[in-house]
Amino acid sequence: MNVEIESSWKEQLAYEFEKDYFKQLCDNVDRAYKGNQCFPPIDLVFNAFNLCPFDKVKVVIIGQDPYPREGQAHGLSFSFDGGKPFPRSLNTIFKAINPTPKTSSPTDGNLTRWAEQGVLLLNTILTVQEQKPASHGKLGWEQFTDAVIKRLNAEREGLVFMLWGVKACKKASLIDADKHLVLEARHPAARPPKGGYPSTCDGHWPGCTHFSQANEWLCKRGNLSIEWYKSTQFRY
Repeated sequence: MNVEIESSWKEQLAYEFEKDYFKQLCDNVDRAYKGNQCFPPIDLVFNAFNLCPFDKVKVVIIGQDPYPREGQAHGLSFSFDGGKPFPRSLNTIFKAINPTPKTSSPTDGNLTRWAEQGVLLLNTILTVQEQKPASHGKLGWEQFTDAVIKRLNAEREGLVFMLWGVKACKKASLIDADKHLVLEARHPAARPPKGGYPSTCDGHWPGCTHFSQANEWLCKRGNLSIEWYKSTQFRY
């Protein structure tokens, strides 16, 4: 695997790229792509980094692994490039950010516009075999993405980390909550618990408040908020 990654990330992760585990990871990925249909396309594996330079990151949303069907994954966690219908996780996210859910619906699941505003859409595992979720969980990706989180934690101040789901929430141990805002919730693809979500969430997915909390945090620190909702993305 040829690592084509944006220059600021290349500088920040240069030492990581020289480690034996990463060289083995590249070999593992090469074999996987040669032997099976895998996603995202090999040239988009590092798309999250290429769209969101290290010094521009304001929010990190941690996912698990790419969508395992052709034409859907393009290197950004939760982002969906396959038209409609959207996956359950993305529908849940859109319901959380859409201010008028009864009168409009999203028309585009591609979240590139978030990445370009400083949202690092990071899966903990960056590749997957077709129709086999979590199939690349043992290739070595998590050691690399843990290093990414650690680097952001150490070198940046005042970031927002959104951790959704059990696996993502385990990454909280890598983040200094005195320096950054850490928000945790059930995975947006998970079905509501028996009895529904707690009343403190008004019956909604608990992550629904993360977007407004993130913007409040950013604004207090003099940063531009993220435009999560864009009217042109919704059909009325």
